[in-house]
Amino acid sequence: MLGSTYGTLTTHSRPARVAACGEHGRAVVHGLSSPAGTGDVDVSGRPLHAPVPDLARFFRPEAMAVVGASDSEGKPNTGITRRLLDWAERVGARLHPVNPGRPTVFGLPCLPSVADLPEPVDLAVLLVADPLPVIEELAESKVKFAVAFASGFAETGEEGAAAQARLAAAVRRSGLRLLGPNTNLNAFEEFREDLEGPAIALITQSGHQGRPVFALQELGIRLSHWAPTGNEADLETADFISYFATRPEVGAIAAYMEGLKDGRGFLLAADRAAREKVPVVAVKVGRTETGARTAASHTGKLTGADEVVDAAMRQFGVIRVDGLDELQDTAALLARARPPKARGVAVYSISGGTGAHFADLAAAAGLPLPVLSDGKQAELHQWIPDYLSVANPVDSGGHPVGDWRGRKIIDAILADPEVGVLICPITGPFPPMSDRLAQDLVDAAEASDKQVCAVWGSPVGTEDAYRKTLLGSSRVATFRTFANCVTAVRAYLDHHRFAAGYRSPFEDAPRTLSPSARKARGLLRTGEQLSEHAAKQLLRAYGIRVPREQLVTSAAAAVRAAGLVGYPVVMKASAAQLAHKTELGLVKVGLTSASQVRDAYRELTEIARYEGIQLDGVLVCQMIERGVEMVVGVTHDSLFGPTVTVGLGGVLVEVLRDSAVRVPPFGEDQARAMLGELRGHALLEGARGAPPADVDALVEVVLRVQRMALELGDGLAELDINPLVVLPRGQGAVALDALALCR
Repeated sequence: MLGSTYGTLTTHSRPARVAACGEHGRAVVHGLSSPAGTGDVDVSGRPLHAPVPDLARFFRPEAMAVVGASDSEGKPNTGITRRLLDWAERVGARLHPVNPGRPTVFGLPCLPSVADLPEPVDLAVLLVADPLPVIEELAESKVKFAVAFASGFAETGEEGAAAQARLAAAVRRSGLRLLGPNTNLNAFEEFREDLEGPAIALITQSGHQGRPVFALQELGIRLSHWAPTGNEADLETADFISYFATRPEVGAIAAYMEGLKDGRGFLLAADRAAREKVPVVAVKVGRTETGARTAASHTGKLTGADEVVDAAMRQFGVIRVDGLDELQDTAALLARARPPKARGVAVYSISGGTGAHFADLAAAAGLPLPVLSDGKQAELHQWIPDYLSVANPVDSGGHPVGDWRGRKIIDAILADPEVGVLICPITGPFPPMSDRLAQDLVDAAEASDKQVCAVWGSPVGTEDAYRKTLLGSSRVATFRTFANCVTAVRAYLDHHRFAAGYRSPFEDAPRTLSPSARKARGLLRTGEQLSEHAAKQLLRAYGIRVPREQLVTSAAAAVRAAGLVGYPVVMKASAAQLAHKTELGLVKVGLTSASQVRDAYRELTEIARYEGIQLDGVLVCQMIERGVEMVVGVTHDSLFGPTVTVGLGGVLVEVLRDSAVRVPPFGEDQARAMLGELRGHALLEGARGAPPADVDALVEVVLRVQRMALELGDGLAELDINPLVVLPRGQGAVALDALALCR
């Protein structure tokens, strides 16, 4: 029994709905460890909340020290010191140079050591090759933050990684927070103070990769912070996401990530941003890196490491893009755009070809392009010739754009209640008509509560209509390519739909172990692959339905079992370490008589002896009528821990590779979303005259498997239910076969 909060689990009756389950259990290992407490950890001992670091004094210190400061001509530290002096002056910080080798630096008194600082310091910038010896001095002086520029750490290999581990340990002991090592001066850039409106906060693990986003200031888009996280020995991307999500001036967070330091920490940070409704747009490199999967289960072969990262981002609303140009354009739109009034997108152009081209791209990306009503089309035809299509896209034919009719057309489209976004692709400048069109778009946007987007297709980009009119408006989002516009608008609509319905899965995560966990743990065998019979007992413990079956060790017992189970029956060899029985001829299907059962028993045992397989018996199983064959499984990701996979199953599972993955914690909504991602989803709805499958039962199995993964933790290395036959609606789902690997 899981208990009333999460549904009652039984083997023989249809179980009740399981509520949303919590995260994975690295702290729970094979054996009967104590249940995790309530409080701020789940059943696995992992945190359910993360504190938001107070980084205000990092970005705006009152006093700071520069350790290793210099003003000697030609020295690298000299240029850095000069830049930090300028930055300190801009933010109003008092700067104290520290260097035992000189009395002054740029006219300021230079202190011989950190211990000689005349006042408490918020931030210390370390311009030294080895920051480790300085950390303890900083701790004694109660310094809050430090930045280490030095390289030669984890980025260089094993020796560097060991040095970084020593540095990280010293930082933990000290109580201060460290940015770096192997970082740069991006945090101390000169930000424009004359720009208004919501800002983009930028996080990058590679400083150069943030330059395109930082340059958005030249287009009038405000940036508030830049956190170059470097090797993340201490402060990491998740810390800055959590902090930026609570800042009132931040409208969106843009991130470039090369790796994630801690999977749970990242999920908690993304969860905070989702709860604050602050969009996070990220480039995460490594799409082509696939996880090394050597286990025997099908599930382990279905999902690569990057697919897990992708799923985790999607679950918590992080918008993943591929290019830096997409990062800047998407973040800029999300930072400044108001929530949409409707999801419909209208395309307005002065060329039928342009409109059709853009509409194709928009529709392919999943943007909703509603057909305008007959009344709206009649209204538009007051100003647009009747022979031009105004159904959506709207083709003005060009001429009305040059006079008062152009504004009328735009206002009429924006007034349609189904339209939330108006996009006007302008493929090239053609003054004065394009100038008038740009001004009408700006004027209409300023008067409307709906989002207006323009695509300025000129490769030159120096035209006044672009530089002054479009970029001069905070209400028009201007793009340079069709593709980036489509990507950004889709992210904009998806983000607001996600944020409107978001409920943190951490709120519902189970904090105490269910009674099922103790029973299930007793079935695990350290380092072994369980037999099918034992694996199915594991499923029974969590209320997942399996066929009626008996394990027998003689032909006579097999005949008796068949009579009890009921003909027709299926017979299978059962043994630990036996993964793929069908390929070895160790499965017999559709047996209808005692003689067939006896013959099958002899044949199965003979094959097993020939193959050198030590059987624990032969399973005599109820034969289930055909349904939709699915696979549900658990694997362990090196970053996130247990992950749950669902996909089309059967013998072709690895050929079809039609699967979806989620990282706990997730609830019923995400379990259903997984099914919607499958290419073969139509099979569950009833294809070619087949009845609709019992999707509710399938979702229930996914949630119960998640609960099992959380509670058994690392004790259960992998689980593979294949096939899970989903019967017609109302009849449930049955696990015909299962494979379980123990740590």
